[in-house]
Order: sequence, then C-alpha cells, then structure tokens
Amino acid sequence: EVRLVESGGGLVQNGGSLRLSCAASGFTFGTYDMTWVRQAPGKGPEWISTSYSRTLSTLYADTVKGRFAIARDNAKNTLYLQMNSLKPEDTAVYYCTTNLGGREVKGQGTQVTVSS
Repeated sequence: EVRLVESGGGLVQNGGSLRLSCAASGFTFGTYDMTWVRQAPGKGPEWISTSYSRTLSTLYADTVKGRFAIARDNAKNTLYLQMNSLKPEDTAVYYCTTNLGGREVKGQGTQVTVSS
C-alpha cells in the first residue's frame, strides 16, 4: 500500500521555525519526484517546493524562497521541509505529494499555524 504520512506541524510564533517530515512507503521513494503543497483556509492548494529524484535539484515558490528548504533522505524514505522565518501567512495544512504513473498520491497533511 502506498502511503505518505506527514508530521512535525504545530503552533509557532511569527519568525519561528518548524521542520516537517513525510514518511513514504509502498513505492521506490528514491526514484520519484516529491513535492510539498499547502492549503490555507478558504484557499486552493499552493505549490511550495519540489525535490527532483533524478537530478537531486530543488525548486521553490517565490513565497517561500530563501526561508524554506526541501530535503530528502532516500535511505529513510523520508522527505523534509525546513521552514524558517515563518509568517502568519504561512498558516496552512501542509501536504507531501508525488505522482506515481499518473496517479497523484497525497498524505493526510499536517497543520502549521503561525501566530502574529
């Protein structure tokens, strides 16, 4: 069974930091691009960052560039998102996702709340 399980969310003050994790199972993690997206209340999903499996390169949305860092540990089948200098507008449910042969797989999400 393919599973993605996010963790590490919580309540943090403006300017604080959090590290999210996404534990993957049921597929060959190291061979797939992995992505973080978020969804704020009342808004649509927002792409945050992608880690590319073949090139090991990364890409970031302008809204988080310079503050967030995506990383992957293929030996542990785990994707990370280090979030620094958090702002209230970063408040959202954060999901890790991947596309397995045309099928999008997404975890249950982890809530991040940044207080002002």
